[in-house]
Amino acid sequence: MKNITTFIAILFFSSIGFAQKGAKIEFKAKNNTIDYGTISKKTDNGIRSFEYTNTGDAPLIIYSIQSSTSCTVLSKQNETVQPGKSSKIDIKYNMAPGPIRKTITVESNAINYDDGRIPLKIKGEVSS
Repeated sequence: MKNITTFIAILFFSSIGFAQKGAKIEFKAKNNTIDYGTISKKTDNGIRSFEYTNTGDAPLIIYSIQSSTSCTVLSKQNETVQPGKSSKIDIKYNMAPGPIRKTITVESNAINYDDGRIPLKIKGEVSS
């Protein structure tokens, strides 16, 4: 019985180790959200950057970046980031007066997000 328990424990811990290998993406923005705050259409260009680092042990591949309406993705869509390296995703909001509540979806090979899909959010208010 002791041998079976030991075998199961070893199998469990070794499977956890294998599951952690691969690319991982960590964003600098808290909760993957950029808060524009209250901004003026006259004085702000609407461009912001989501900075991130590949904290895994394999190259991180960004397959696509899709934005909801009123946002434009300014970064390259297909990018590979080596382990330990950083990059950024530049976005531009169209500065329509009113509240900002938009989502940008990043598709990647990151193992620390379900199916490698990462939701990024922007929020704030544009005054006229």
